[in-house]
Amino acid sequence: MIDSLYLAWKYLSFNKVKTVTLIACITLISFLPGALQLLLNESERQLMSRAVSTPLVVGAKGSALDLVMNSLYFDDEVPELISMSATDQVMDTDLALPIPLYVRFHVRNYPIVGTTLDYFEFRKLKIAHGRQIAVLGDCVVGAAAAKALNVEPGDSLVSSPQTLFDLAGIYPLKMKVTGILQKSHSPDDLGIFVDLKTAWVIQGLGHGHQDVTKISDQTLILKKTDENVAASAKLFHFQEITEKNIGTFHFHGDLSVYPVTAVIAVPYDPKSGTILQGRYLSKEAGEQIIKPRTVIDGLLENIFRIKNVLDAVISVVALATVMAIVLVFALSLRLRQREIETIFKLGCSRATIARLITAEILIIVIASAILNVLLMIPLHLYTNDLVRLLVIQ
Repeated sequence: MIDSLYLAWKYLSFNKVKTVTLIACITLISFLPGALQLLLNESERQLMSRAVSTPLVVGAKGSALDLVMNSLYFDDEVPELISMSATDQVMDTDLALPIPLYVRFHVRNYPIVGTTLDYFEFRKLKIAHGRQIAVLGDCVVGAAAAKALNVEPGDSLVSSPQTLFDLAGIYPLKMKVTGILQKSHSPDDLGIFVDLKTAWVIQGLGHGHQDVTKISDQTLILKKTDENVAASAKLFHFQEITEKNIGTFHFHGDLSVYPVTAVIAVPYDPKSGTILQGRYLSKEAGEQIIKPRTVIDGLLENIFRIKNVLDAVISVVALATVMAIVLVFALSLRLRQREIETIFKLGCSRATIARLITAEILIIVIASAILNVLLMIPLHLYTNDLVRLLVIQ
C-alpha cells in the first residue's frame, strides 16, 4: 500500500490545480455544517445566559423583541419610551427592585447606558481600574469598549450627535472616565455607563449655563422681573461638566415624566414575580412586562428554522459536490486510459489500479480533514467574539 500512496502522491503533486480544487471543495462542504452548528450553539448560550439572568423587563407596549434586545444587549433599535414613573410604580408594589435603563445615545458605535448603581450590583460588574460613577458627567467604561477607544481613568469621552445637524440644540457632552470595568464576557463589556441624569443632559433635558443674573449682554435676556429671569436660546450651554460649573446644571419640570427605555424588575421571590406580572395584564396598563427568556426562546426557534433551511441547502450542495468529484475522477480515468494500459502491460492487475485510485482519494480526504481542523481551531477560539459581532451586536 505504501508504493500505491507514493505513486498517488506523485500524481497529485503533478496535477496541482486539480488536487487543490478537490481539497478545497471537500473542505468547504465539511467545514460549513460544523462551523454553523458551533456558531448557533454559542449564540444560543450567550443569548440565553443573558435572558435567564434577567427576570422581568417593563417597557412600552409594542415589539417585545426590540425591548429585550435594547435592554439586555444594547441594540441600536430604540423601543418606545416610557416615563420614569414606571420605576416608581414597580417600587411602590414592594414586589421587586426596579432598575431603570436609558439606552439611546452612543460614543462612536458604543452604547451609552444610563442607569443606577443597582445595575452594577445586579450584573455583578466590578471596577478593575479607577472608581465608580459619583457625580453628574462621570462614566465607567466596559473592558472591550475601553480597549477599542483607548481610554483610561482620567480621560474623557464625547457623546456622538444623533444627527449631523441637530436642530433641537442638543450638543455632544464631554464625559469624564472615572473607571474601567472588569471583563464580564457579556454585552456590558461594550457599554459606557452613566447616571440617568447624565443621559438626560445628553438629550438636552438638563443643562448648565452661566448665571443669567450676572449677564452683561442684554440681548441674551428675553424677560426680567424681580423673581425670574428668562434667557434666550442664544445663551451658551456648557458642554462639559466640571467642578466649577456642576452647580449650574439643573432640570426643569417633574423628573418622574422624564424618559427611560425600560425598567428591569428583579422580584424578591418567585411569588412576587408572578403577582407583579399580573399587575400589567389589564388593557388599561400603559406598559407591558415580559420575561426575556420567553422572547429569546421565540427568537432561537426562528434561528433554528433558518438553520434547517441552511442544512437542506448545504445537503443539496454537498450532494452536487460529491457527484462533481465522482465525475472528475471518472473523467480522469478516461483521460488516463493510456497510463492505465501501460500499467497493465507492466503486469499490474485491476486491483492495483483500484489501490492507486483509492490512495489518491485517501490523500485528498486526509488533506481536507487536516485543513478542516486548522480552520475549526481559530473559529472555536474566537466564536465568542464572532457571535457578539455577527449576532448580538
